[in-house]
Amino acid sequence: MRASATAPRLAAAKKATGTQYAALPYRVTEAGVEILLITTRRTRRWIVPKGWPIEGLTPAATAAREALEEAGISGEVDTDALGSFSYLKELRSGLSVPCRVDVFPLKVTRQRKTWAEKEAREARWLPATEAAKAVMEPGLKRLIIKFGARLAPKTH
Repeated sequence: MRASATAPRLAAAKKATGTQYAALPYRVTEAGVEILLITTRRTRRWIVPKGWPIEGLTPAATAAREALEEAGISGEVDTDALGSFSYLKELRSGLSVPCRVDVFPLKVTRQRKTWAEKEAREARWLPATEAAKAVMEPGLKRLIIKFGARLAPKTH
């Protein structure tokens, strides 16, 4: 009986020590590059859509699926990761485990009015510089700044 009670905890801890995949949802407007951030369900911090690997899907396709489920968006996902960042994943048990997140740019072409996690999260479009300030993870801040600068119009 005891083994079955600890099995879910062990599975969660094992899963949480691996890699997750995230979408960096963006659009280019007259004002510049905008990034869509969402809040976490529990702590309400600003993040990008992310999740665990999904069997049968590539990392980029997994990131795109997470964006659809968590933010109601779809579009053209880049098959090459922009980079990665690390953070401590807080488990329901109270444990924190290190996690690496590979980030894939997603050019948003559609934003649904309703989606699976709409009631559980807030979503907000922000200029890249403001999005970078809103997220807590230093590595994600750097990726957003780097990506925003890469897409910013060049002035000569």
